[in-house]
Amino acid sequence: MTLRTPLLVAILPLVLLACRPQTVASFESCMAAGYPVTESVPRECRTPEGAMFTEQASSTGADVSNLIRVTSPTPDALIEGTVSIDGKARGTWFFEASFPILLLDDAGNQLAVAVAQAQDEWMTEDFVPFHAELTVPATTAITGMLVLEKDNPSGLPEHSNALRIPVRFR
Repeated sequence: MTLRTPLLVAILPLVLLACRPQTVASFESCMAAGYPVTESVPRECRTPEGAMFTEQASSTGADVSNLIRVTSPTPDALIEGTVSIDGKARGTWFFEASFPILLLDDAGNQLAVAVAQAQDEWMTEDFVPFHAELTVPATTAITGMLVLEKDNPSGLPEHSNALRIPVRFR
């Protein structure tokens, strides 16, 4: 037995411990483990085993990924001119095939409003594609927020929800 054998026996458990898979139980821990993250809103992270974790990005802090998903623009996108806003939302997010989108500056001031239109039959609980065009006005703000509001004709707070997407201006 050489001197290397006891050294190897002493180090091997430490190496095996370091190689042990990390426990992933949230979007944040999935991302920290280095697994792939989609550039959608909300972002999603998938482990090699197929587990999917979704970033929480709603105004209430609740996970709205089962209600609305945005493919463009992505979070922290630089927006200017006319911006296309695309994604899909559950039919329950719409009222009369539309829902409002607000553009706010970093102080919360409303800069613009657009209306997202359903691109398919909206009277369903399934996902329905939507599209909107929003014109970004001149602003001195550097950052802002796109707010995709669930249409809430009742005005009751328990029926309101929104997806907030941070954006940047020129």
